[in-house]
Amino acid sequence: MLTPQLNRRASSLPFCHGGTLPSGQEVPHRPELTRSRKRCGVRRICCTFKEVLSSQAETDAVLAIKAVATVKVTVGGLLSNLGLPRGIDDVKDLLGKTLLLELASTELDPKTGRDKETVKAYARKARHHGDEIEYEATFKVPDDFGDIGGVFVVNEHRKEMFLEEIKLDASDHNATATALTIKCKSWVHSKSDNPDKRLFFVNKSYLPAQTPDGLRRLREQELEVIRGDGRGERKAFERIYDYDVYNDLGDPDHDVSKTRPVLGGSKEFPYPRRCGTGRPRSNKDPQSETRSSSVYVPRDEAFSEVKLATFSTTTFRSALRAAVPSIQTATIDPKLGFPHFTAIDSLFGDGFTLPKLQGVGFFRSLLPRLINAITGGTQELLRFDTPEMIERDKFSWLRDEEFARQTLAGVNPYAIELIKELPPVSKLDPEVYGPPESALTEETIEEEIKGVMTVREAIENKRLFMLDYHDLLLPYVHKVRDLEATTLYGSRTIFFLTNDGTLRPLAIELTIPPSATGSQWKQVFRPRRDATGAWLWRHAKSHVRAHDSCHHELISHWLRTHCCVEPYIIAAHRQLSEMHPIYRLLHPHFRYTMEINALARQALISAGGIIEISFSPLKYSMEISSVAYDQLWRFDMEALPADLIRRGMAVEDPTAEHGLRLTVDDYPFANDGLLIWSAIKQWVEDYVSHYYPDPSHITDDYELQRWWDEVRTEGHGDKKDEPWWPKLNTLESLTHTLTTIIWVASAHHAAVNFGQYDFGGFFPNRPSIARTNMPTEDAQKESFVRFLRKPDVSLLQCLPSQIQATVVMAVLEVLSSHSVDEEYLGSELEAAWVKDPVIQRASERFNGRLREIEGIIDSRNSDPKLKNRVGAGVVPYQLMKPFSKPGVTGMGIPNSTSI
Repeated sequence: MLTPQLNRRASSLPFCHGGTLPSGQEVPHRPELTRSRKRCGVRRICCTFKEVLSSQAETDAVLAIKAVATVKVTVGGLLSNLGLPRGIDDVKDLLGKTLLLELASTELDPKTGRDKETVKAYARKARHHGDEIEYEATFKVPDDFGDIGGVFVVNEHRKEMFLEEIKLDASDHNATATALTIKCKSWVHSKSDNPDKRLFFVNKSYLPAQTPDGLRRLREQELEVIRGDGRGERKAFERIYDYDVYNDLGDPDHDVSKTRPVLGGSKEFPYPRRCGTGRPRSNKDPQSETRSSSVYVPRDEAFSEVKLATFSTTTFRSALRAAVPSIQTATIDPKLGFPHFTAIDSLFGDGFTLPKLQGVGFFRSLLPRLINAITGGTQELLRFDTPEMIERDKFSWLRDEEFARQTLAGVNPYAIELIKELPPVSKLDPEVYGPPESALTEETIEEEIKGVMTVREAIENKRLFMLDYHDLLLPYVHKVRDLEATTLYGSRTIFFLTNDGTLRPLAIELTIPPSATGSQWKQVFRPRRDATGAWLWRHAKSHVRAHDSCHHELISHWLRTHCCVEPYIIAAHRQLSEMHPIYRLLHPHFRYTMEINALARQALISAGGIIEISFSPLKYSMEISSVAYDQLWRFDMEALPADLIRRGMAVEDPTAEHGLRLTVDDYPFANDGLLIWSAIKQWVEDYVSHYYPDPSHITDDYELQRWWDEVRTEGHGDKKDEPWWPKLNTLESLTHTLTTIIWVASAHHAAVNFGQYDFGGFFPNRPSIARTNMPTEDAQKESFVRFLRKPDVSLLQCLPSQIQATVVMAVLEVLSSHSVDEEYLGSELEAAWVKDPVIQRASERFNGRLREIEGIIDSRNSDPKLKNRVGAGVVPYQLMKPFSKPGVTGMGIPNSTSI
């Protein structure tokens, strides 16, 4: 997207692109600024209009500048985005009285020292092209107006409009003059909603100290508008960014049982902040905010029309799938599991035939057409697309090797860690949770290693690894067990790194803490060939898989990407001007995040939402994510290299690629992820060094420093005093901080999101919940007898119910799908970068490197020596491939956490 430059004459430039100060004085000589200007490639293009001026009196000389404002028409049709019963607005459009534009100068009035008067003109509706409407205006700009630094817009329609761009052109009067395009891509509120003008700056980046004098006040004024005053309930058309705690997850006014603790702002439940909505407080719980059918997000954070249409269509389709078993439960037990494994298979084949629905009356009369629409047939069937994993090998979920492989190349590669001591020891209070020593003894592990080496040798050679969900889950075991139709353990799972580079599971330990009625219970389960031992091992793996699903969805996915990124977004809008180069670098990586987070608070993570009805901790799910934030989350550990080192999955090695040597050579997520991390880091370094040629520019940039201070003290206020927060005082620290944010918002999220349906769509592979206890908890109970009689039925009863499974499957399909308007990492050039050759070249190098990485990943997925990504029926690891087509593809890295 080009941003051409246009200038009237050498001494008075209508379009601001730098060079001299707006007052006409030369920029004071500072070597670092001179160097910076040369690197930016900023230059002034002078266009003389003597022909125009000679026909006018010199005292009132003016230049005619034509403006074309493009308004985007939404999916619904001509100006349907305005929501108008056309009438009066049609008349106003014909009269040219619906869109007022005002040009703002970069210069101050030399007589008053204040902002110059704007130049105003109404834009007339000129033409309609496809989904765009163009409005045209002509300005008479005074000879001494100076450079144009921005355009005020007043929308006098009765509803908002989406302004795509404004083009300013004086070429009618001088053949060498070029057009200036201001990319707006924003909703403009109606004057009837808010009489304040909307300002769009030219697409040129300025550090605060470099801002032209005529734009300084406007720059700060815009930030004040965005910050708001912190009062009142937010209105849909507003674009106010403010903070609040997670006090809207419960709904006590409608159901006391849905009261939930406030997350954030306390030592008990620390949490990142969300966007404030200003909704009134609950009557029954003054600490909580009332809920409503829609949740405010600043207007430009909402989904685009295309995204909304795609998301709504997909959600509707999936909701129908989930609605069928929901209706079924009107007459059938909602805890009903699948009767046999072939019934699960039928979800992807001929369809699962639903029982005859009796007595549902009104619902039955409404939904026959919708139920049929699921499959397009006449039978009442429930049918899903076959996940990639089952498409390739329908029995792979049973294999221990695949169970282990997915810790390295599955949807949650952030949990596996190196064992540095054995047996592991709990850090929990032994007075409350029992003896801290694990039952996973050296003797047990050596029996499974079968003489290959001793445990000490295995630890020294870095051959033992673990999924450790013991201390995280153990404090909630009894709380969860008090709930209906679910259970929980603390768990540890041990893996051995074999000579061919794959992991083999050795043992699973499940633990229950002591209670008022019993002592601590713990048991170790190992792979066995006898029937009873083999089925107990399968049961134990199902519990661990449910734990891993919870860790993945609540921590690796929701907490570390969606939740922790939102404060960066809020602070950036509040403290960084849209003209700031760091704002323009980060802005693509914030697209849609606040909207999808608001939707999650409505239906996914709220009381009675999908997480609470379908995942093992049920109502305690979000509390557990708060505990994880308290104990595990550190900004300095969110960088991929630091995360790998923390988990013992890599060590620093200056001689190795990326400066790291992996503990497991064939670790697909880490191998591919480091390629992406390094590419992002190089791009950010090129970008940052261009705008900050000297470290003093970083420390002197008060907007940048206020942004980072607010991220720490407000957005992550419960951790504001932690010593590990980086200081933005060097090129290296700024580069690393920005790289970390971009990585988390893009590649980290892609790694844990877009493979969810491929691996979790067949829910026995990744059950979201384990509903029954291990049969061996009490071998005298009838449940153990039933297990011995029909172990497969016992396992099915442990897995999610029909409604839990199908609801989660439907949601995972939505979350795993790319929309048609997806913007992928490195694929889009911001308007401000196009006319800066240094940044444009750096962006092109970034895109080129990502294309190379695609080829490298394809090559790795064809290498038979890499058994964690290649093999019979094995799903190749493609989650770090940067680009994708729409739909569920198992690849593609969008710029942002957008789904």
